[in-house]
Amino acid sequence: MRSRYSAFAVGETDYLLKSWHPATRPPHLELDPGIRWRRLEILRVADGGPSDRKGTVEFRAHYTQGGQPGELHEVSRFVRHDDAWVYVQGKVL
Repeated sequence: MRSRYSAFAVGETDYLLKSWHPATRPPHLELDPGIRWRRLEILRVADGGPSDRKGTVEFRAHYTQGGQPGELHEVSRFVRHDDAWVYVQGKVL
């Protein structure tokens, strides 16, 4: 989760797509250049340990856009795919 947040913050779309499950990955990704990601808060983690095959992360990602603060509050699902954790989907809260 932290690596994906960092990739959003610096605009690394290749990494974001690579770390996205093939079944739910979009064919391409365009990030909004007007959003500046400022801070990530991990609120809750369920599973996702070394012996797990799936996990969830609830987080708040803080940003500014047009000088105004905002936040994305989401619960994201991850699974192991080819021995790597990949993002499956998220539910915005």
